[in-house]
Amino acid sequence: MNISKQELQINEEIRDKEILVIDADGKKLGVMSARDAQKIAFEKNLDLVKIAPQATPPVCRIMDYGKFCFEQTKREKEAKKNQKVVSIKEIRMFSTIDTHDFETKVNQAEKFLKSGDKLKVSIRFRKRAIAHPQLGEELLERFKEAVSSVGTVEKPAKMEGRSLVMFVSPKSSK
Repeated sequence: MNISKQELQINEEIRDKEILVIDADGKKLGVMSARDAQKIAFEKNLDLVKIAPQATPPVCRIMDYGKFCFEQTKREKEAKKNQKVVSIKEIRMFSTIDTHDFETKVNQAEKFLKSGDKLKVSIRFRKRAIAHPQLGEELLERFKEAVSSVGTVEKPAKMEGRSLVMFVSPKSSK
């Protein structure tokens, strides 16, 4: 049952002349006046809730509104708990990086990718190094090969100002 997020009209708030009433068990009771439907709901010690105001005639259901609200919030919390938040980690390097530093950055990147995070790899060009962007491209190519076991390139290398940027996402574990 799909009910919209807006505040639902309950009991005396329903002012329509004729409404289609659905019982707590899901059976249609037919079209009747809102007052008659409220009497039936109160006899069963339940609430009359308008669940489809746009329909003709509007559809109302007899249910325990407090219990419904509780279950709705419970479902929302469960859905939120099951969501996976993907964060983007960034690894910055310079075009003149040394071998050991490069290996350290690769190890860090593998750790991020294994934990399911996306990766933004950027190579910053300082001063006159910007005149040799091919050095950065070669470095990114080496980096891509080094992390190919745990990640795939999502967006290839692209110049953004004084940086060369590439995005890597973790390989799907199927």
